[in-house]
Amino acid sequence: MSLEILNTLTREKEIFKPINPHKVGLYTCGPTVYNHLHIGNWRAYIYADLLKRYLKYIGYDVMHVMNITDVEDKIIREVEAQHKSLKELTEFYTEEFFKDRDLLNILPASTYTKATDYINEMVILIQKLIEKGFAYKTDDGSVYFDIKKDKEYGKLSHFKLSDLKENADNRLKKDEYEKENAQDFALWKAWDEKDGDVFWDTELGKGRPGWHIECSAMSMKNLGESFDIHTGGVDNIFPHHENEIAQSECATGKSFANYFMHNEHLLVDGQKMAKSAGNFYTLLDLIKKGIDPIAFRLWLYTSSYTTRTNFTIETVEGAQTALIRLREAFLAFPDEIGEVNKEYKNRFIEYLDNNLDSPKALTLVWELLKDSPIKDKDKKATLLDFDKVLGLGLDKIKREIIPNEIKQLVEERNQARRGKNWVKSDDLRAKINSLGYEVKDTDEGSKISKI
Repeated sequence: MSLEILNTLTREKEIFKPINPHKVGLYTCGPTVYNHLHIGNWRAYIYADLLKRYLKYIGYDVMHVMNITDVEDKIIREVEAQHKSLKELTEFYTEEFFKDRDLLNILPASTYTKATDYINEMVILIQKLIEKGFAYKTDDGSVYFDIKKDKEYGKLSHFKLSDLKENADNRLKKDEYEKENAQDFALWKAWDEKDGDVFWDTELGKGRPGWHIECSAMSMKNLGESFDIHTGGVDNIFPHHENEIAQSECATGKSFANYFMHNEHLLVDGQKMAKSAGNFYTLLDLIKKGIDPIAFRLWLYTSSYTTRTNFTIETVEGAQTALIRLREAFLAFPDEIGEVNKEYKNRFIEYLDNNLDSPKALTLVWELLKDSPIKDKDKKATLLDFDKVLGLGLDKIKREIIPNEIKQLVEERNQARRGKNWVKSDDLRAKINSLGYEVKDTDEGSKISKI
């Protein structure tokens, strides 16, 4: 089989054919660093990580670029509200993003690009659009992209310009808006007093870039004018990715990204996440509730990235129980690592080749654990092989060192159970618990773990 992915450009599953047979250029729309990310944001980055891991797994050399949006409307509002400098605010939240990334065991991108480091590239790109007649300057010094000059505008979000409603001046300066209000969008925003100290003096005048031009400049600078895959959430389809395509392809005359992959929304308790609804969660909120970040990652794999999914605390707690079972099973295997089972590996590839079918891939993990004819050392090797893609961190977990005192108490309890002295057995269990450990009786004997 070959990898098939759902391409938002065509709304069809297509066999993935990279520009270079051995290398993949991958761009992921990264965070806007003005606050902690919510768990819906993390869905996009976990699935981009799954995609990257799988591409590497099947033999590709992946160049993964992720932007850090460190200048944008929301950031400027937050800079003013917190009375901080742009750099102070964005550097703090960039580091918070990296901390959460590591907790979720997401592989770092090949390179992270900060928008503020690419102002010159953005100016050059905007000048090219002006020269080609796709952009124009207004009286206040701002520069807008003329969407009616782009005959293919709307090809990603699949709508026609003739269906759009027009506003009074046919322009929108803000970065985010509804599809029905799509008009000429800002490439360069002339400075005004609301921007405070956030501006650059360039050949375009005093101002700052629009959000959309940032990603075009950063992706093409690092991956070339045409590259393979662009990922993000469905909320990025319009206007952000639509505008990226328009300005990039009009500037270069070439195809921008050949494949666009978008993950669906994450609902919480059946609703869109909102602080006012009391259903807004960051990764730190989950940790405070005793949820392992990797359990959240595991839970996301139980549904396709293209499916709108409903998060509840109860369902992710169920995933945490499953994660504990998986870790316990893995730690029970011998130290020796055997051979990867070819049949299971082929099925794993078959499932993930089908648009990253993570639910079936997870089912295969549990099937493998129950497959008694397969030797434990081979199960261990196969699970470690799968985890190169799943990223559950099985290679990082270690057996707990159980103190001799606890082992002795467990042995005394086993003797009491064999002698049917249930009172003593219960007393010893209580003592073990009081020392911070619990014992579970299984068909394979007593299992000891920390509480």
